[in-house]
Amino acid sequence: MKLLRYGERGKERPGALDRQGRIRSLAGLIDDIQGDYLVPAELALLRSIDLETLPIVTGTPRLGPCVANVGKFICVGLNYADHAAESGMETPSEPVLFFKATSAISGPNDDVIIPRNSRKTDWEVELGVVIGREARYVSEATAMDHVAGYCVINDLSEREFQLERGGQWVKGKSADTFGPIGPWLVTKDEVPDPHDLSIWLDLDGRRVQNSSTRMMIFRIPFLVSYISQFMSLQPGDIISTGTPPGVGLGMKPEPVYLREGQVMHLGIEEIGEQRQRTVRAESVGEHLLAGVAAR
Repeated sequence: MKLLRYGERGKERPGALDRQGRIRSLAGLIDDIQGDYLVPAELALLRSIDLETLPIVTGTPRLGPCVANVGKFICVGLNYADHAAESGMETPSEPVLFFKATSAISGPNDDVIIPRNSRKTDWEVELGVVIGREARYVSEATAMDHVAGYCVINDLSEREFQLERGGQWVKGKSADTFGPIGPWLVTKDEVPDPHDLSIWLDLDGRRVQNSSTRMMIFRIPFLVSYISQFMSLQPGDIISTGTPPGVGLGMKPEPVYLREGQVMHLGIEEIGEQRQRTVRAESVGEHLLAGVAAR
């Protein structure tokens, strides 16, 4: 299934995409696309529903983040060797883990706000893994039993905040709108091999990232098992599995960073596509910023 959330910010409703690409409403059947409904038994019930019997959502509603009430937004850094090289960093011997604030989460096609005082906002297309069963000290062999599905993520980063201001990476990763997820959560039964998907990002129509998830250093079963040794994973938690090369930081002869009015179009084979326009925080009204933060 392709599960999604649609509607205005903060008032999204649950839905699913049918075979014709139409949104069908799940309102009244489930409260939201969130952890309680991503456990195996609940997903099985959803799969048993004939989507053709559900109401069609008319028009072209805004798509919200494909998962609501995310508890943990865990990111894996430098998980593609060629991205580590372009960043001037060594290939890690163990996964590099950091958190992204859940307040960064936004819809897949919402505007991306370049933060105040930012000079180095950057893009990163990534495959997201959505947890569907509690994972605590799980083995690599059983790790996939704890995965509900996958989504596209743009792990936006402010490189000066991240790398030049001391401390941990989280402050360069967590600005409002720095975590678009969606357009849908694709359940794992629809993705035979998540480690053989094309992954790409275009900036103003020019392809800057173009790779495959088979280039990951640490694959999904290992990542789920590894992370579960340090913290429990709960249904609805998201793991962002790292980005391939082609980010602005690694551009030659000089880095290239996002400016106001640019368009990012990104996607992953079988998982979906996103499109975001950049705006500067200074150009966004205080009431709109407050609305984003309260999402």
